[in-house]
Parts: sequence; C-alpha cells; structure tokens
Amino acid sequence: MPRIFDVIEWADDTGREIVKRFPEEGAGDFRLGSQLIVRESQVAVFFRDGKALDVFGPGRHTLTTANIPLLINLLGPFFGGRSPFTAEVYFVSTREFVDLKWGTPEPIVVRNPGMGLGVVLLQGHGTFAIQVRDPQLFVNKIVGIQHLYETERIVDYLRSILVSKLADGVGNFNRPVVDLAGFFEELGAAVRAKAQEDFQALGLDLKAFYVQSLRPSSKTIEELRAMGLLDVQTYAQLQAADALREAAQQELGGLAAAGVGAGAGFGLAQFFTQLFQGMTARPAAPAAAPEVMTVEEAAAYLKVSPDDVVRLIESGQLKARKIGATYRISRSAIEEFLKG
Repeated sequence: MPRIFDVIEWADDTGREIVKRFPEEGAGDFRLGSQLIVRESQVAVFFRDGKALDVFGPGRHTLTTANIPLLINLLGPFFGGRSPFTAEVYFVSTREFVDLKWGTPEPIVVRNPGMGLGVVLLQGHGTFAIQVRDPQLFVNKIVGIQHLYETERIVDYLRSILVSKLADGVGNFNRPVVDLAGFFEELGAAVRAKAQEDFQALGLDLKAFYVQSLRPSSKTIEELRAMGLLDVQTYAQLQAADALREAAQQELGGLAAAGVGAGAGFGLAQFFTQLFQGMTARPAAPAAAPEVMTVEEAAAYLKVSPDDVVRLIESGQLKARKIGATYRISRSAIEEFLKG
C-alpha cells in the first residue's frame, strides 16, 4: 500500500541544498486535503511524468481540485475527492548560493607563440555564485532532462559549463600568457557573460564567477607526448635532462642531491613555469651545437643548470678539460655520457 503524506514540508538545516525531492524515492501519493508547507526562500514544484506542473510559493496550502488543476486533469475521472494522486514534489531554494567551487579537471591548452613549446597547459580554480530565477524551468531542465536533483551532481554539471567557457575565454586572450595573472577580474567577468545565457536557459542566474588561480600544469613528459605537444627532438632532450639529474642525485646523495635544484627530474612543473613566464626558448637542434662547449652551453644543450654540469664533471661521470678556471666539454663527451 503506497504511503500517504498528510503534511508535505522541508526544512534545510544545512543551507546547502538547492533542491529536495519529496519523497526521496518513488512517487508520492497525496490525498486531497493534505497540507503543503512552503517556507520563505522556497518554492514547491509538483512534478509528474517528466514535467514540472503546478508551482506553490511560500505559505501553507491545502491541496484541492481548485489549486492543483494540472495534476487533477491527469487523473481522468475524479472519485469524490478521496482518490489520491501520484506525483513528486521538488522543494527549490530561491536563496543565493555563494562560494561554490570550480576547478579544471584537465589542463586547458593555451597557445603561447614564440615562447617555449608554443603552448602552455594551465590549471585553475575559483568560486562562483548562483540563484534559481525560474523554479519551474529549473525543475524541468535539471530534473526532467538532466535527471539531477542531488546538489553535488547539479553543481558538477554547472562546473562543466563554466570550465568550457573559461577555456574559450583564455583561448581568446590576446596577450602573452604571462599577463594572465593581472587580468583575473576581467577574465571572470568575460566567463560570466559567456555563461549567463546557458544558466538562464536552466532557470538560473549566474551571480558571480571568480578566478583565483591559473597555473602551469604538472603533466609528465609521457602525458605531454601522448597529447601530441612534444616533438621527437624536445622529447629526447627532456629525457636526457631527467637522466642527467637522476645521475647527479645518485652520485651526490643526501643533502647535496637536494641541492641539485628545486623540481629535480625537471618534473615538468618547473618546465611549464618557465614557459608561463616566457623564460624558456625553443632549444636549438643538436646538429647546430658547437663541437666544444662551455659549461653554460652544455647546460643549455642538455636543458639543465650549469651547476648540474659542474657536479657531473667533478664526479667523473662527464669528461671535460679544465683550462684555467673554466671547463670545456666536447659534444662527443656529452653524447658518450648520454649513452650510459
């Protein structure tokens, strides 16, 4: 026997719920004469067969044939006011929801001409605020079409819209990527303007959108190669840099290895930070490297720091000749070292 509800109400003690389904599972069987209590900053929407029908504002409502005509018309012949009708009630909060979090689950690929690889992978996060402006449209679109009513799933869906608009906004940013940090406010306003129409189509207002951080991604070399962002030459040079740093760490060990440099293994976080700051130029082709190099030239060739090269020379792993107070390293010695 279906459960009959005499009083239908919802009190959100957390203040975090956008919509609440009543009952939580199945269809509610509501007897005429039942009491519907709608609190301030709430709207109750009766929902049946995939559509939001009657809407009730704040107050106490007695369910009768007069105030639920759309639902009653679905029943066919009416039996003396005693037959229950089946539907769900969705209580929708009309207050403003602030400090909702967004983030980029995958990096955004941004063109950065003339610097590094010519692209930067950015990851970001921030906050946004929403408010339901049309409860009936909101229930139709979110519940009826998207089949969502849990708050976290609704917010996840909205995040996907915002991140898509953010990617468009960053892609159309006609300045060097290094300048982005000074335009977070303008970028946030642009994303809000782009996303507003999508939110309004869901019965929502996007009240605010803030960018708190946009930083280079820490994708690994293999992941970048799989994304098609590394050519063979760059990939080989980054691998060589990793191998050289690892060798230096193993030789020196302990605190000395820790001093090889922050972000050892090139970790790609440092690499993309350099790209973001416009500090790293595309490396010259190996064939153009001189036969005899200074420490600085060897470091640039191998994409490591000069200190790394000196430490490997002093440990005997890399052959070099000292002339006065400086070292000279042949390209053949570097190639021999890379062979292991």
